[in-house]
Amino acid sequence: MQLWLIPLLPLAGFVINGVFGRRFSKSLVNAVAIGSVVLSFAWVLKTLAGFDFNAVHPPEHYFTWIQSGTLSIGCDFAVDRLTAVMLLVVTGIGSLIHIYSIGYMAHEGGYYRFFAFLNLFMFFMLVLVLASNYLVLFVGWEGVGLCSYLLIGFYFDKKFATDAGNKAFIVNRIGDFGFSLAVFFIVKNFGSLDFGTVFGDAAGKPEWVLTTIGLLLLVGACGKSAQLPLYVWLPDAMAGPTPVSALIHAATMVTAGVYMCARSFPIYIHAPGAMNAIAIVGIATAFFAATIGLAQNDIKKVFAYSTVSQLGYMFVGVGCGAFSAGIYHLMTHAFFKALLFLGSGSVIHALSGEQDMRNMGGLRKKIKWTFLTMMCAAVAIAGIPPFSGFFSKDAILLAAHAHAPWMYWLGTVTAGMTAFYVFRAMFMTFFGEYRGHEHPHESPPVMLIPLVILALLSLVGGFLFKVPEFLGTFFPAMEVPEDLNLMIVSTAAGLIGIALAWWMYVAKPGMADSFAGSVKWLYTWVYNKYYVDEFYDAAIVKPVVNGSRVVLWKGMDAGFVDGMVNGVGARARNVGNVLRLMQSGNIRSYATWVLLGSVVVIAVIVGIAGGIR
Repeated sequence: MQLWLIPLLPLAGFVINGVFGRRFSKSLVNAVAIGSVVLSFAWVLKTLAGFDFNAVHPPEHYFTWIQSGTLSIGCDFAVDRLTAVMLLVVTGIGSLIHIYSIGYMAHEGGYYRFFAFLNLFMFFMLVLVLASNYLVLFVGWEGVGLCSYLLIGFYFDKKFATDAGNKAFIVNRIGDFGFSLAVFFIVKNFGSLDFGTVFGDAAGKPEWVLTTIGLLLLVGACGKSAQLPLYVWLPDAMAGPTPVSALIHAATMVTAGVYMCARSFPIYIHAPGAMNAIAIVGIATAFFAATIGLAQNDIKKVFAYSTVSQLGYMFVGVGCGAFSAGIYHLMTHAFFKALLFLGSGSVIHALSGEQDMRNMGGLRKKIKWTFLTMMCAAVAIAGIPPFSGFFSKDAILLAAHAHAPWMYWLGTVTAGMTAFYVFRAMFMTFFGEYRGHEHPHESPPVMLIPLVILALLSLVGGFLFKVPEFLGTFFPAMEVPEDLNLMIVSTAAGLIGIALAWWMYVAKPGMADSFAGSVKWLYTWVYNKYYVDEFYDAAIVKPVVNGSRVVLWKGMDAGFVDGMVNGVGARARNVGNVLRLMQSGNIRSYATWVLLGSVVVIAVIVGIAGGIR
């Protein structure tokens, strides 16, 4: 099957543009970057077209990476039904966002560098989903984290961008530490990292072992997929260019944690405690992030917190045992959330960099195509039937009701808030009177064509791509009876959210400010994101920084290390100062010292001789 070609093509694009891109014209950079990703997508289609998913296919082995005693870890790739879904999402959505980037980044510096980093990200993401063992997966996992850091801080001459990149890198290291501990624990208890061996032996291992592994994997997933309490890096990641937000921080990399947990389902189904932890973390994150999204005014920040919330839904699906529903939402979310971010990028492009929705309004008349396509994404994420988000959202909520009814009701309230804040953003941006200072203009076709394609997928993708049916034989069967009443309730929650947003921001525009003023303390807390960043700064960052300065710098470095080095130097200098007195340059003085020295030596010799007698 030559699976290695799928990631190798984007890697070649990275190398070519990274080494020679500075000398290339923009058209040549585009040809290399986009051509490599489109060819990778084409090779995925070719591979999957002739693939028999009902047969057992051994991994493609390329070389043995680690051989130590009985432990053998190879560089191996494999394809199954889950991998197929992820490959199509990564290469398909990735190709559209690469094309969109031509228009969005046309006037930015570091053009070749941006596309080189995007290609490198595609390489690592494809390695992650093709991996047939945990170590190769971990390589892709760390690689996409590196690319996230590079692209968040793409505008490295701006402090807020470099701070955001550092924040993402550091927070993810916490999660990755948990993942690495899980890998070590798997080696200790299974003697292998191959998925086939580990998953095949999982049923025979003690529950506490599997629960420990499952919880450690969850720590890694919380970091990469921005779940409580490690979600804080994702909203700040919006400092990067908008195509990065769409590709990495909405459609692909942040779903890696969901994919990893779903891939590890043979471990989780024998560790119910760990599975329940996934569901609880997911529903808590979904609700918490949705409340913050209600009060944000930066259009990208609204969709950032929406991403955190929707990732929480995916975790609920996986944690409730509805693995296919979680992956289903992963796919539909890639459609409508990539569209929302790219659409917001089109708005920002039209307003020459403006991101504050309070300085927008009335844009539906000026950038019609952007408005129409974003509206398709809005109705999809709101869970309105028959659009894509409805199918995957309700599959998760029904599974949540079967698992624990309170999760369903909390998820339904979250769905209502999601509809409200997304349409709040739509109404503030596209309705009413224009409140800005620029002269809005529609984006070029190279940006609009990907928006139109994603709009169509947002509308009909859930109906066309029946992921639960495709994955039905891959994941363990979970009987969740369809309940029309529950589906009506969750849909009604979305419609109520839309109606409330229309009432507060279109019908009675001043009502939102009036309501915020009546509950000022609550609004202040939500607007400031519950001061979580300030709490982390006070409880962790400042103590670490101050402790480093007082203990490590002033105490250890300046006090102990420098003290020893400087002390030795000072003593040597003092001795030298004494000895220097002997170097006067006067011959009489030297003769006197020689005479005194001779007397001392003779006296010592005589004394020793007398003692011997």
